[in-house]
Amino acid sequence: MIVGPYGLNWIADSHSIIQLAEFGVVFLMFTIGLEFSLPKLIALRRSVLGLGSMQVIATSIVAGSLAFWYGFSLTASLVVAATIAMSSTAIVSKQLKDQLELNQPHGKNAIGVLLFQDLAVIPFLILIPSLANGEHDVWKPLLESLLKGGLVLLIMLGLGRWVMRPLFHEIAKARSLELFTLTVLLVTLSAAWLTEVAGLSLALGAFLSGMMLGETEYRHQIEVEIRPFRDILLGLFFISTGMLLNYHILNKAILPLLMLIATITVIKGLIIYGSARLLRIENKDSIKTALVLAQGGEFGFALLSIAFSEDILPVTHGQVILAALVFSMAISPFLIRYNDKIACFLLKKKKEPLITPPKTLNQEALQRVSGLQDHIIICGYGRVGQNMAHFLERENFNTIAVDMDPKRVIDSELAGNTVIFGDSGNLALLKSIGLDRARALVFSFVDSHTVLNILPQIRRELPHLPILVRTRDDSQLALYQKAGATEVVPETLEASLMLSFQTMILLQVPPRKAMRHLMHARKNRYQFLHEYFPGEEFADNAEMTPEKKQLAVVTLDQNARAIGALVKDLELEGVALTAVRRGGIRGDEPSPDTELREQDVLILYGTPQQLAHAEKKLLQG
Repeated sequence: MIVGPYGLNWIADSHSIIQLAEFGVVFLMFTIGLEFSLPKLIALRRSVLGLGSMQVIATSIVAGSLAFWYGFSLTASLVVAATIAMSSTAIVSKQLKDQLELNQPHGKNAIGVLLFQDLAVIPFLILIPSLANGEHDVWKPLLESLLKGGLVLLIMLGLGRWVMRPLFHEIAKARSLELFTLTVLLVTLSAAWLTEVAGLSLALGAFLSGMMLGETEYRHQIEVEIRPFRDILLGLFFISTGMLLNYHILNKAILPLLMLIATITVIKGLIIYGSARLLRIENKDSIKTALVLAQGGEFGFALLSIAFSEDILPVTHGQVILAALVFSMAISPFLIRYNDKIACFLLKKKKEPLITPPKTLNQEALQRVSGLQDHIIICGYGRVGQNMAHFLERENFNTIAVDMDPKRVIDSELAGNTVIFGDSGNLALLKSIGLDRARALVFSFVDSHTVLNILPQIRRELPHLPILVRTRDDSQLALYQKAGATEVVPETLEASLMLSFQTMILLQVPPRKAMRHLMHARKNRYQFLHEYFPGEEFADNAEMTPEKKQLAVVTLDQNARAIGALVKDLELEGVALTAVRRGGIRGDEPSPDTELREQDVLILYGTPQQLAHAEKKLLQG
């Protein structure tokens, strides 16, 4: 407002700034898309089609009727209706993500409604100019837009499934961070451009491309690379919003402005609440959804710019509506931030106990850690984290833990342990508790998304910090190591080792010898423990991905082409021959000069696709 054309006029041409700033919303929706897989989006159909359609239709009817009653023309009333029906994708998505509420019921409802609004803005963008020019046959362009939009969505789904994963696999092979970043930018902007050409919104295309890439193994690195562009351009977006506001006109229209702000926030909020209740959404979640979405949105600016260019709205009226949108967006962060407290107040209920720990406890913990050096940070203070802390403290190591369970944090703090309430995936929080002075960092909880997201960020700043990661099994062992983990401890494999160790002790194998077996397995990163037969119980297991290696056996019958061949001449393309069983005797790691014979049983190790190809080559040539 200060530097724009209506303030100090330091930047007279705000139009070019606004165009560039739109990409902030594009990148924001791309990162939101990374959080939502296609099955998850389908699961949101009730919010998108049900709550979203009810909100847009009801808000448009109420707002349009009030505008028409006030004396606006039919076309101007349609502009007002469409403008007030839209909410701010930029504010809502960003703040819900920062508050870790995207996956809560009100967060899912809000995202569903925002996606429907992105779709609903298309008919408004077609109807308003057509009606302003006196055209009444609007069904043909609407139908064309619908068909084009459907075609683009199918194309993007196809590209995501058959092109994106191989593309990023090849990009990752190049090991060039610059090329990876440029590819992410190219994919994001191309998808946004494609949907805009089809008459859809830029943000919708970015969301869909993010959703497609969210199903790849590169999603965490992609999010890290896109974040600087998103944050800078999103900041520019809000600056450009202020530039639109002519506050000189507003001096003469304070009362209409206040009434319109109340209409947007209160009446729109009531409509969203009522729609949610009709869909039998829980009372508190309905209130929180209404609070989150009770503001104007960036699409309102686009609709108003059309109204100004087509002389549909007088400048004074348009500026009042614009100001109401801006001020409703300025109020919105507070409504979103305190949505839970406000909902509890409206329901005359006490805030649910222990949602967040008392600030004094966190402050005391931060004061205790402020002067620590060479301490160990434990992310996750469940049973594993607490047991680790007990062992380390017995050896006089200072520990500080981070956990998201408020009751656990309060109980642990009252017991004298140093535990901070917060998100372990937040680099700023880890820095505040002395990450750069820590001796080691341990992730004791099992949440691959959080850990794989934060590991590269920590590694870039602290390349030599020892980082230990706990995981359920070895399915993502290589991913953790690639992301920067110093050591990865898979529970399943460690359980195998301890069970084997105890069995050997019971069988009177010397403890020192049994321990050597364990140390050898750990030293070789559990390599031989990865080699196992999955069996039928894993046939439909999500962990059995096409890239996951496993064991398989091939028996050389009398017609097998490999009979008489030497092991060193097999060329099985990525498949390892781990053992050969002949005449009831198994020989591990066979010599390269071993000649294969009829009825030999070969034990192979590789991915399912590699194993199928190797079996065909061994038997048929």
